[in-house]
Amino acid sequence: MPTTRRRRDTPPPRTGGSETEVLRGFLDYLRASIAAKVDGAPEPQVRTSVVASGTTLLGLLNHVTWVERSIFLGEDVKSWKATFRASPDDSVADVVARYRQTVEQANEVLDGCSDLAAPVPRPLPGKRAPSVRWALTHMIEETGRHAGHADILRELIDGTTGR
Repeated sequence: MPTTRRRRDTPPPRTGGSETEVLRGFLDYLRASIAAKVDGAPEPQVRTSVVASGTTLLGLLNHVTWVERSIFLGEDVKSWKATFRASPDDSVADVVARYRQTVEQANEVLDGCSDLAAPVPRPLPGKRAPSVRWALTHMIEETGRHAGHADILRELIDGTTGR
């Protein structure tokens, strides 16, 4: 069992009072949390599964990157299962940087969205766009779920805990 290294917990964000500020504040909080869980994780453990499902820490972040790209940037994903694997040529730093760049691009799209009931401006080709409210809520759920998985995987890999 790895020695436990505890990170300082980061409390939930204090946001403005509008629905948009709350949704985006919590999404950004979760985005930072999952990226921090992967950033600096050791090779090869970061891409080695320690659970029966085959899930890896690096694969989780790669997957969440593709969910962001699909929902906010309108990129089509041919195989969701494949998104759970990072390329063997990608380092941890590469995957983390790609995630952060995708988040930045998604936030640029969201910055232009003043109406939560309006459709996402970059829908998937041939599909009806969800509302911005739905997209933000889904992304909070998706990122939060996988951030929880990442907490457990990182602790199993090297004992690191905390947000």
